Amino acid sequence: MNERRAGIGRSAAAIIAIAAMLPYLTLKVLWLTGSSVGVADPTLMSDPAMVGLNAMTFGMDAVGLVLALAFTMRWGLRLPAWLVLLPLWVGTGLLSVVVVTAPLVVVAAGLEAFSGGPIQPWVYLMVYGGFIGQGVGLMTAFTLYARDRWRAAFTPRHVVAGPTRPFQEVVAWGSLLVATVVGGTRLVWAFGAEPVQALQNGVKGLLAIAGAAALLLLVRRHGPGPLVVAWLGSGTLFGWGLYAMIIRSVGGPLSGGTAGGAADLVELFGLLTGLVMGMCGAFLLAERSGVGHVQPMQHPLEGEDRESDRAAADHGHR
Repeated sequence: MNERRAGIGRSAAAIIAIAAMLPYLTLKVLWLTGSSVGVADPTLMSDPAMVGLNAMTFGMDAVGLVLALAFTMRWGLRLPAWLVLLPLWVGTGLLSVVVVTAPLVVVAAGLEAFSGGPIQPWVYLMVYGGFIGQGVGLMTAFTLYARDRWRAAFTPRHVVAGPTRPFQEVVAWGSLLVATVVGGTRLVWAFGAEPVQALQNGVKGLLAIAGAAALLLLVRRHGPGPLVVAWLGSGTLFGWGLYAMIIRSVGGPLSGGTAGGAADLVELFGLLTGLVMGMCGAFLLAERSGVGHVQPMQHPLEGEDRESDRAAADHGHR
């Protein structure tokens, strides 16, 4: 593994991500210590459910900050792969929806889209602006980090099917079926909904279907191109499904009293489908990284010493 110093592009992207995280982390610290800054109802942040959710989201962003630092340091190249990939998979799945929908919401509905709730509009602007910055920064820094750490993954090569490929195909086809139902349901919900909900459901639905289709292409060995779409689609299904399940389990002001019915089933099946897709992708990448380079249509007895072996055989028949 090459442990050279991070380039200027990777460092700049990580710095942008860290700078975008600091206002959000500061706001969470203020809320956890009893401040009501940016809150219309001062009693909101004293609700036990809100305290727990603020602590959870603070921890999630703190993990993102540590990862952004790791992308600029040599010790970050020595971290266990799962310790980097798992939180990045969930984090980019959550942030990708915000990166796409937040600017569209402002264009479609203006600042009024953030008014009328318990949180003041400027907080939404600061938070979502920060999410966009950290989403773009983290994704860029991680891509450059992965290119340096796992250079072979960015190099075209011939691979052979791993021992679990038949099972992977079954999982990929099943994931596509369920993701199409979940994503299609979200697309139906997008029609006639308010601008914010319509955009979020539309983007989540499209990512779910596209991610499952991309996973199937990966399993069927159609090259590394669909990897990013499969990564984001599965991460979106799992990350937002898990977040929704936590919100509805703890209750509190953010649950909105909308738990139950088809919405819960969509979130639950999205969570499970994203988890299955992520595990399938992890096994696929692990197997292919261990296979290495192979030459297509090569005879099993033909190796580097093929000519010398043939010469020895010819000599024996003389």
